[in-house]
Amino acid sequence: MKIGIVLSQPPGYSETFFNSKIEGLQKNGFEVTLFCQNNGVGFNTCKVKRFSKTTSNPIIQLLYFFKVYMVLLPYLKKVMNWYSLESKHGVSKLKFLKKVYINAPILKADLDWLHFGFGTLALERETLAKAIVAKMAVSFRGFDIGIYPLKNPNCYQKLWKHLDKLHVISEDIHSLAAKQGLPETIPVTKITPAIDLEFFNTEKTENLSTMPICKMITVGRLHWKKGYEEALLALKIVKYAGYQFQYKIIGEGDEYERIAYAAYELGLKDEVLFLGKLSREEVKKNVEEATVYLQYSIQEGFCNSVLEAQALGKLCIVSNAEGLSENVLNNKSGWVVPKLQHEQLAQKIIEVIEMPAEQKKNITSFAKRRIIEEFNIKKQQQEFVEFYKN
Repeated sequence: MKIGIVLSQPPGYSETFFNSKIEGLQKNGFEVTLFCQNNGVGFNTCKVKRFSKTTSNPIIQLLYFFKVYMVLLPYLKKVMNWYSLESKHGVSKLKFLKKVYINAPILKADLDWLHFGFGTLALERETLAKAIVAKMAVSFRGFDIGIYPLKNPNCYQKLWKHLDKLHVISEDIHSLAAKQGLPETIPVTKITPAIDLEFFNTEKTENLSTMPICKMITVGRLHWKKGYEEALLALKIVKYAGYQFQYKIIGEGDEYERIAYAAYELGLKDEVLFLGKLSREEVKKNVEEATVYLQYSIQEGFCNSVLEAQALGKLCIVSNAEGLSENVLNNKSGWVVPKLQHEQLAQKIIEVIEMPAEQKKNITSFAKRRIIEEFNIKKQQQEFVEFYKN
């Protein structure tokens, strides 16, 4: 079976789930091709086809157009199929010609499934799979269904008319898609993220009976949706309640100055450490050194970092944003606090610090067992095999 996966760029720093998916499909005899804008990282796990490039020079762009259209002549039937489908949706000839140019690598492909790795990547390509006589699948992971439709109402109405199968990473994501008009007739499969349990394993044991200085950590890009400012407001309350702590933030992003200034203004400059972007090994080392993992996001599809923290035996406190309440089971594998409620978060952090060691051990032990059983790569890979076969 031939699978085409569409991404904006090859899997990167925080997208190990795409790597494991591709490798799993290949092990099971699938032929996988990745379609993306560029391949600057030299990704070679599978075949990579780049979308046609654009330039601001009109003469050079005209030459690019001519070359691509000549190469597409043997695939004229697919192009005409696509035009027939697009014209029914009122797409102009000029816009269609631009779409043909950009998507030429897909038009030339022989595929059984065309799978868009994020919902937004399927926009303006909703009928492309039918044009090349392939089935279409789309994955929703968080931003694409939780935030994008708020700024672009009804953006997926055309997609629903042509989608063959939907992949979601949590039940909450499925509910959000339903609110955006997903028909009940479209099959939906939940396949959660998975982690490398061989790597995210530790021999270190921690004395949970005493926490003179509570070491907390978060791994994630510096973005408003990660809820860092709400977490800092909570930590101010914890500090003025007389508790000592250290809070490390691993990640980079455009919001660094805003978040760093918030830490300063709240009197937390000595407690909060910004470590920037670290290697996989350095991330693991820092998480191992922590006791509590915080993920107080405003919006979050699922969050692999929380899975990894549970695998490493950390006490996890998260918000109830989207998939986090499925990632962490409240009072069983960690604690779920309503988002945007920093006073409740502060209360929960203090409660965890004061919690008896045996109770903490029960939480971390249950969490580790659950991660091993439910969020391993082998399970995820088999679920994707079944996704395409059924």
